[in-house]
Amino acid sequence: MPVDIDYAERLPKIELHAHLTGSISRQCLHEIWEMRRQREPDLKLEDPLVAIPPEKVDYDVQTFFPLFSSYIYKLCDNLVSIEFSTRRVLVDFQTDGVVYVEFRTTPRAIPARNITKDDYVKTILNVLREHNENGSNTMRAFLILSIDRRNTAAEAQEVVNLALKYRSAGVVGLDLCGNPAKGDISIYTDAFARAKAAGLPITLHFAEIAESGTDEELNTLLSWRPDRLGHVIHVKDEFRERIEEANIGVELCLSCNVHAKLITGTYADHHFGFWRTTGVPVALCTDDAGVFCSPLSQEYYLAATHFGLSRDELKELAQRPIRAIFTGAEERSRLERVFDN
Repeated sequence: MPVDIDYAERLPKIELHAHLTGSISRQCLHEIWEMRRQREPDLKLEDPLVAIPPEKVDYDVQTFFPLFSSYIYKLCDNLVSIEFSTRRVLVDFQTDGVVYVEFRTTPRAIPARNITKDDYVKTILNVLREHNENGSNTMRAFLILSIDRRNTAAEAQEVVNLALKYRSAGVVGLDLCGNPAKGDISIYTDAFARAKAAGLPITLHFAEIAESGTDEELNTLLSWRPDRLGHVIHVKDEFRERIEEANIGVELCLSCNVHAKLITGTYADHHFGFWRTTGVPVALCTDDAGVFCSPLSQEYYLAATHFGLSRDELKELAQRPIRAIFTGAEERSRLERVFDN
């Protein structure tokens, strides 16, 4: 029987590359906007359903990052909206059949609201803890802290400090993210070395665009001994071989890469076709489900449709990320039981 969207939705799924803020649905943003307008009648921000039209998904590197800096961050600029949106994102992913998720976020200070980066991280972790402690929830959620390519070396060390401080409260790893056309990533070598020395798992946005796929940058990133890599698009054969040899997990995002034109062609041309034939842990991911309007079940359905995967092959694909999760043996055992059942 071929894979249909119902099967993809019912399939237990593991999400390892979801940006928390980018996962907020337009409807949720609209509700936050309405709440803000009640408190601030002179709010200058446009309704999200107008500013980010529901049918618009063609955000590229030039338009994607300004959407956050000039709009979404300004809308979600207080602890109430951060808590509200995080809860809604958790519901959205769990409803879609996700059983395990590692969200990622860049610690954000909001001086106008007297919110520190520590406040921001702690607020999100409290929501995740509340979710995980509720025995009726079928999904477990954890947090990866991101170093943004616009950060200074000192700011990167701040992120490592927060990751280590809140490791026992649900922070499970460290990420490098941000506009791939910006910054000299070598300045973060000491920060990632410190995280690695402390035993903190590492995932990196890797060769997202041609400019960030230079030999120099990729050699630097691989020297940090990452546990997983995101996107892995503009990668020469020699780097593919090194990734395979080191058995580094890859986080692949079909819809994001197609809509943002990060790859040449369409779904059937995606490098998922290559990585699925290797032995490395492959994780299909959403990246920014709120921006590209494709939940994880849709990504699985797209993979099955464009690569001719059977139900058994799709289930096997859904299990592959188990060995690449950042939380360890207890969660791996739980996920194996989920699939066995």
